[in-house]
Amino acid sequence: MKLPLLLLCLGLTLVRDHAEEASSMRQNFNVEKINGNWYSIVVASDRRDKIEEHGSMRVFLENIRVLENSLAFEFHSIVNGECTKATVVAYPTERVGEYYANYDGYNTFIILPTVYDNYIMFHVNNFKDGETFQKMHLFGREPDLSSDIKEEFADLCEKHGIARENIIDLTNTNRCLQARDGGEA
Repeated sequence: MKLPLLLLCLGLTLVRDHAEEASSMRQNFNVEKINGNWYSIVVASDRRDKIEEHGSMRVFLENIRVLENSLAFEFHSIVNGECTKATVVAYPTERVGEYYANYDGYNTFIILPTVYDNYIMFHVNNFKDGETFQKMHLFGREPDLSSDIKEEFADLCEKHGIARENIIDLTNTNRCLQARDGGEA
């Protein structure tokens, strides 16, 4: 009986922390300014297998389109060695600053620190088949970002319980950059 109660408490703590982050973001956040092209820079997760090469959640963002009441994410993933383009639409939840989307399960996310013309960070919770994991993304307007920003991201990951060994710098991997803008993969 103690284990289910402990898991419930842990889950409620994560939900509360997630809601507090979303609440703090809504004050100065302008969703229109995230519209446009982005590059995947760093990804992290408490389930490293999900973001490693061939992991189902290893995706490479191309752009975010701000729609009337949603966000459209265009990205690539590598399937059977080929860069495959996909689009996922995210909708606001009842919580201010939080969105949900279906991709390899049900995902809720909030947007963390953002410098609109430089970088954006996301915190995602994934729910699938009774299991939950979290992941975080650092995206940049350019193909790479400074080590200071990457370190800020790593510190934020640790605050969310993601170990540094579960942080993957994607800048030296195949991010399907050749497939962007309709190019060949």
